[in-house]
Amino acid sequence: MRLQIDPNSKNPIYKQLVNQVERALHSGKLTAGELMPSMNELAAKLGISKETVKKSYSILVEKGIIVPKQGKGFYAADVNADVRPQVLVLFDKFSVYKQILYNAFAEKLGSQAEITILNHNQSVDLLEHYLDDNLDHYDYYILAPHFPLDADTQAKVEKQLSRIPFRKLIMLDRLQPDFPGQYGAVYQDFENDIYQGLSEGLGPERHTKMMRVITLPMSLYGSHIIKGVRRFTTDYDIPVEFLHKVPQDIRPGDTFLVLNSQLDAGLVALAHKIQQAGLLIGQDVFIISYNESDMNELVLGGLTTVSTDFREMGHLAADMILSRKLVKIHCPFHMNRRHTF
Repeated sequence: MRLQIDPNSKNPIYKQLVNQVERALHSGKLTAGELMPSMNELAAKLGISKETVKKSYSILVEKGIIVPKQGKGFYAADVNADVRPQVLVLFDKFSVYKQILYNAFAEKLGSQAEITILNHNQSVDLLEHYLDDNLDHYDYYILAPHFPLDADTQAKVEKQLSRIPFRKLIMLDRLQPDFPGQYGAVYQDFENDIYQGLSEGLGPERHTKMMRVITLPMSLYGSHIIKGVRRFTTDYDIPVEFLHKVPQDIRPGDTFLVLNSQLDAGLVALAHKIQQAGLLIGQDVFIISYNESDMNELVLGGLTTVSTDFREMGHLAADMILSRKLVKIHCPFHMNRRHTF
């Protein structure tokens, strides 16, 4: 095992040593029972203080990575020791859905991994900055690859993704199109998922007079979702109207599909319009919203949603780390029927 330090890194030297030794044991480069360099020897070799090495070794002992033997030095712990992988989570932004996903992910891992979380805010430059600082410091990189869909941006995204070893990469919520490799992924299929979700509740057995879809133009995957909705309404012969705001006319039998956030002003405005028209939600007019959260059980007496299972997404990603087997999994997507539909 070769230890080295990067004097330009933002990570303190003692943390660099701790991370390198831990990764070496986790990857098999450091074998159980192997004698570690003495503190004096390592300090001299790296040109650092003995106190820095002492601090590193103290942390490694506390974590069970190395074992001190009186009068003999420090040895690598048993290969079956509880070595916790280091995990970096890179979300695009921290929404209520990411909170559900992250909570499930962290709960499933428990104390079996150490997690750091950052937000790239859909900026490729920020993603590049994070990878520059952290590329060799983690055992797994959990990435939500949500970025603008234009060709130039996507090419830049793939360039950054290719820097991460596939054995360490797990994509969440979206599968990067045409990006090859044996990495892990738990993803939505936006066009086909909305088709399947609507089919569960709006099939031939339920007559729907009109579907009125409210979406925002800046929605990242709005065009994919709308394509799935168009295909569904064509196959099931349901009239459809696409809107960017709540309409002035509300008619009995309307089914509204709200594609932007459930709890935003658009949903509030829609509920007010229905009330002003003297109609009842869930009886005269129906509402289906996109994406699920716990609050939906209370909103409007129970808000019906079509959604991927964010909890399951978090659990499946954690399972890959615990089993050390990276695979690509399409996450379940369903209609959750409540009072509004």
